[in-house]
Amino acid sequence: MERAPHHTILFLLLLVHFGVAQNANKTGVDGFPVGVILDLQSMVGKIARTSILMALDDFYAAHRNYSTKVVLHIRDSESNNVQAASAAIDLLENHNVQLIIGPQKSSQASFVSDLGNSSQVPVISFTATSPSLYSASLPYFVRATLNDSAQVQSIACLIKTYGWREIVPIYEDTDYGRGIIPYLVDALQDIDAHVPYRSVIPLSATSEEISEELYKLMTMQTRVFIVHMSSTLAAPLFTKAKEVGMMSKGFVWIMTDGITNIINSMNTSVVEAMNGALGIQFYVNESGLNSFSIRWDRRFRIDNPNDPPLKLNIFGLWGYDTIWAVAQAVEKVGVSNRPLFQKLSVARNSTSLQNMGTSVYGPELLKIVLKNNFSGVSGYFDVSDRQLQASTFRIINIVGKVNLGTSTTNHASSVSGLNPVIWPGKSTEIPKGWEIPGSGKKLQVGVHKSAYKEYMTNERDPVTGAIKASGFSVDIFEEAVKRLPFALPYEYVAFDTSRDTSTGSYDDFVQQVYLKKYDVAIGDITIRYSRMAYVDFTLPYTESGVAMIVPSKGRVDKTWIFLQPLSRGMWIATTLMFVYTGSVVWLLEFLGNKRNVREPIPRKIGIVIFFSLFGDNERVERVLSRIVLIVWVFFLLILSSGYTANLATMLTVEQLKPTINSIDELRKSGVNVGYHNGSFVKNLLEDLNFNTSKVKAYDTPDDFYDALQKGSNNGGIAAFVHEVPYIKLFLAKHCKEYTMVGPFYKTAGFGYAFPKGSPLLGDISKAILNITEGDTIMQLENKWIGYQNDCKSGDSAVGSVSDPDKLSVDSFKGLLILTGVASTSSLIIAIMIYFYEKYKSMTSMQPDQNGEGLEENHKPQEVNEGDKIEENNQTGEGIDQYGQQQEETGGREMGNINLQTSSVRGNGSIFIWRERNLGARVAPISSSSRF
Repeated sequence: MERAPHHTILFLLLLVHFGVAQNANKTGVDGFPVGVILDLQSMVGKIARTSILMALDDFYAAHRNYSTKVVLHIRDSESNNVQAASAAIDLLENHNVQLIIGPQKSSQASFVSDLGNSSQVPVISFTATSPSLYSASLPYFVRATLNDSAQVQSIACLIKTYGWREIVPIYEDTDYGRGIIPYLVDALQDIDAHVPYRSVIPLSATSEEISEELYKLMTMQTRVFIVHMSSTLAAPLFTKAKEVGMMSKGFVWIMTDGITNIINSMNTSVVEAMNGALGIQFYVNESGLNSFSIRWDRRFRIDNPNDPPLKLNIFGLWGYDTIWAVAQAVEKVGVSNRPLFQKLSVARNSTSLQNMGTSVYGPELLKIVLKNNFSGVSGYFDVSDRQLQASTFRIINIVGKVNLGTSTTNHASSVSGLNPVIWPGKSTEIPKGWEIPGSGKKLQVGVHKSAYKEYMTNERDPVTGAIKASGFSVDIFEEAVKRLPFALPYEYVAFDTSRDTSTGSYDDFVQQVYLKKYDVAIGDITIRYSRMAYVDFTLPYTESGVAMIVPSKGRVDKTWIFLQPLSRGMWIATTLMFVYTGSVVWLLEFLGNKRNVREPIPRKIGIVIFFSLFGDNERVERVLSRIVLIVWVFFLLILSSGYTANLATMLTVEQLKPTINSIDELRKSGVNVGYHNGSFVKNLLEDLNFNTSKVKAYDTPDDFYDALQKGSNNGGIAAFVHEVPYIKLFLAKHCKEYTMVGPFYKTAGFGYAFPKGSPLLGDISKAILNITEGDTIMQLENKWIGYQNDCKSGDSAVGSVSDPDKLSVDSFKGLLILTGVASTSSLIIAIMIYFYEKYKSMTSMQPDQNGEGLEENHKPQEVNEGDKIEENNQTGEGIDQYGQQQEETGGREMGNINLQTSSVRGNGSIFIWRERNLGARVAPISSSSRF
C-alpha cells in the first residue's frame, strides 16, 4: 500500500473526529480523550481499527443520551517498539489521553505499560498475549485477550490423546514467541512428553534460513511440531515445509491460536500448505454474528478501499467489545472541569517524561473497567482479573478450508470425542510421532562384552568391519525389533573397543546413552535407580537379585536321619505326651477297678495305650479311657503321616549344605569376598559395611572359580557375591561343589537403556512383555542358559535345595492341646465319679435308726479286690480267702457247701456274702457302675 493514500485517509479521519468533538461541545457533550496504538499496516491492525471505529459508532448510536463522548486518537506503531513508545508519549503529553488501547504486540506493550504505570493511565491491549506481561509490576495493564498460557493444557491433552512422547516447538524469537515456552514445557512434562529440541526462528529470517532449519528438523526422529508465531512468519514457514516434504504422511503440525484465530484472513495458498495441520482456536458462538459480519465487511471496505477484503476474526471481536467496555466506564466516571493531568513540580531542565504528571481519571477509570462485565460479540467479556478469563477452545483440522467442527475442549479438561482427522499427506492413519530419518544414520545400538558370553559378546567382522553381537540379551532385542509394527534399521556399536571391555564399568556403558553416543544400550544391564536418573529402561526381560556363591559341605549324613523329621522340641513334647496319656489311661482304669492294672506298670502301660482297644483280654472298659485313646490315636496318625513325608523327602532329595548361611555371617566372619569387576555389587558391599581390604574384584567366571577353590585362607575368597542370573549360569557348571545362598538383595532385573523420553521405549517394552509372556523366552533360555554336565533343572544348579522344614511343636500345637485337654478332662471327671460313688456306698452301709443291723451270719465283709480275689489266668477259677483258711487249718468240711461269690464294684471295694447252706445265693449290696 502506498503512503500517500494512507496519510490522506488518516487526515480525513482526524477531520471527522475534530468535527465530532466540535459538535459535541456545541451539544453539551464532553469529549474524553482515548489513545489507540496499532500496527496499521498489518492484517490484525487493519481489522482492529475497523472494529474499533464501528464499535464507537454503534455504542453512541445505542446510547444517544450519554453525556460523555470518547474521542479516539489513533497512532501507527509501524511494527516498531520505539515508534510505539514514541506514540504513547505523544498521546500522553500532547493529547492528555486518560486511557490507551493497545499496543498490538507484546514487546511494544511492555514499554507502553511502564508509561501507563508512571502516569496512572490504564493500558488495555486485546492483541498482546505474552504471559510475561501479566505481573504485579504492571498494575495499570489490562489484557482484553487470552493469555497464551491458557491454551497449553488443551495442547497437552491433544498430545496425550494420541500418545506422542516427543515434541519440538517452533517459535519466533520475540517476547510473544518465547513467553509461552516455559508453560508449554511444564504442561508436556506433566503428561510425560519431552522436548528434545527447540527451533527458534528470528523475525528477520530469510527463506533460505527457514529451509535450512527445516532440513535440520528432518534429520531428527521427532515428527510432532508445535508452531507458535505470528501469521507473517507462519506463512513462509508452512510454504517451505510443503516444499521440502514435511507436510507429508507421518508428520504432525499443531498451531497455537495466534495463527488459527486469524487463519480465515490468511492467503489461500498459505492455508493450502497447512492442509492436515491441527490448530487450537478460541471458541466463539457464531450464531447471531451473520448480520454483524455483513456490517463489518461493508465498513472494512469503506475504511480500506485500496486493500483486498479481510474476514472478521476474534481479535476484531475483542477490539469491538473493548471499546464498549471503555465507553461504559467513561460514562460512569464522567467529565468535570478538572484538568486531565495533575502536573508535578519538577526542575526546568527535566525530561518530558518527568513533566508528564499523573492522570486524574485513570485510577477510577481502571476500577470501573475491571468491574464492568457483560456479554459481548466475542462472548462473556470479563477482565476482573486484569485479563480476559479463560474460556473454551476448540481443535480445528485444516483440510482445504478450516474445519470448525472437530471438537471443543475446556483448557483444563481432557480431549474426547474427536472426529476423524485428515493428517498431512491426506492420510487417515494416526502418525506415531517419530521415525528413523530416511536420509539419516541407522539406530546406534551399543553392545558390551559380558563376562558371560551366554548373555552378550561381540566381535568385528574382518571383511566388512561391522560389529556382530550374539547372546541371550541380543536375541531378546532382535526378537523385540521383529515384533514392532514398523521397520527399525539399526547397527551395533561396540563399547570401548580400545581395551578389554569385559572390565569396563556398566555405569560407563549406560552413560554413553546419556551422552548421545548410542541410541540404545543393550545387554545384561541391571535396572538401577541411580542409572534411571539419566536414562530410561525398558521392562526387564529376566529376573534378578543379588546372592552369594559359597562352597557346599557335601551330602547329608543319613546314619541318624530317622531322627531328622522331628525337631528336638517335638521329640520331647511327644515323649511327655506319651507318658502323660499312658498315665491318665492307667489311672482311669485303676479308678474303675480294672483288674489287670495291678500288673507291673512298665509292662502294662504300652499294652493299655497301643493295643487295649483291639485285644480281647486287654480291652479297656471305661468310656473315658476310650475317649482319651481315640484322641491320642488321632494325634499319632497325623504325626506319623508328617514324619513319614518328611523322612521320605530327606531320603530321596540330594542336598548341599552351604558353608556360610547368610550375608551377615559372611560380614562378621572377616573372610575374603569376591565380586565381578565393573558391577554395582562393589558399592552394595560397601553399603553393607564390608571391610574394603577383604573385597576383591574378578573379571571372568574362571577367575573367581579359582579363587573359590583356593579359599580365603590361601589368598582366595570364601564367597562370591553376584547377581542371580549369573549365579544360575555358574552353578550350571559347578553344581556339585558350590551352592547359592540368598538372594539377600532385590533388583529390578536386566533391561535396555534408552535416552530420556525416547519414543522407542514404549514400543520395545511392549514387545519384550509379549516375548516374556510366551514360549519364546523359554526357548531362548534353553538355547543360551541351558544346564550343562550332570546338573539338571531343580538340582543345585539353580542354588541349593533348601532343607525340608523339621516338624516342630508349632506344627502340632493344636493337636497337643486337644490331646492334653481330653486327657486332663477325663481324669478330672473320673476322680469326681470316684469320690461320688464312695460317698454313696458309705451312706448305704449306715445302720437304721432302731440300731438294727444285719445278722452276723449274713453280714457282708468288705475286702479289697486285690487282697481277697486272685484270678487264675489259665482256668479262670478262684477261691476266696475263707476257703483257703479252712484248707490250711483243717477246718470244717466244705464239700457239702455250694459256695458262690459275687463281687460288686462300688467305690473300689467288693462285698462278699458267704452262706453255709447249699444253694444259698450271694447278693450284692450296691449296683455296679461302668462309667
